Amino acid sequence: MKNNKSLGQHWLKDRLVLDYIASCLDEGKLVVEIGPGLGTLTSSLLKRFDKVIAIEYDKRLADNLPKSFPGKNLEVINTDFLDFNLEEIKQPYVAAGNIPYYITSPIIMKLLETKNQPQKIVLLIQKEVAERIAAVDGKESVLSLSVKNRAEVELGDVVGKEFFTPPPKVDSQVIILTPHQPLVDEKTIKLIKQGFKAPRKKLAKNLGLSKDQITEIFGKLNISLDARPADLSLETWQNLSRII
Repeated sequence: MKNNKSLGQHWLKDRLVLDYIASCLDEGKLVVEIGPGLGTLTSSLLKRFDKVIAIEYDKRLADNLPKSFPGKNLEVINTDFLDFNLEEIKQPYVAAGNIPYYITSPIIMKLLETKNQPQKIVLLIQKEVAERIAAVDGKESVLSLSVKNRAEVELGDVVGKEFFTPPPKVDSQVIILTPHQPLVDEKTIKLIKQGFKAPRKKLAKNLGLSKDQITEIFGKLNISLDARPADLSLETWQNLSRII
């Protein structure tokens, strides 16, 4: 089927890569697949799980998918994943998908913020975004801190753009998330978002505190007065929030 560019559809067909993505998940009873498309990853998931719930926004793809897997325990739901109520799933599950670049952050945060989190999440996303979430350069962001607050982050294999049809403009990378209970409270997350309103400025200028307050608080926490928001770890943000 012809891809829909507006939905960010790029077909991944390499079987070794698809099997690798599925292998990053522990075998189990149920996996929720986000954006199955032509069903290439679905095929690998059906080998490892008792049931696949595939959530596909494109109606023509959703209608076609069951025909590719007759007799398999595959449930296809034709809806936008961001509109799907994960709390309807009443048993333990994991989640996987080769997801569109333009809605990566909303999908990840939906999976992590739902009351019944997946036990594990394996996604193929834009390489640059995967590296930003893992903060491989040592620089944090609102996204990296929000994800680390709710999950352990591990980077998997890089998948070159040549493995896709049609090829996207950039490479992709597998990211593996193991959800856990939040490490910091909502006040800390609110402070992080405030601190990143002007990410290139010194953090001291983003907090709305006096110079004397900043000097005292930063001194207690051993934070440099020249620190940018990206320099602080989640733990430091939490300590900063408690003092403020």
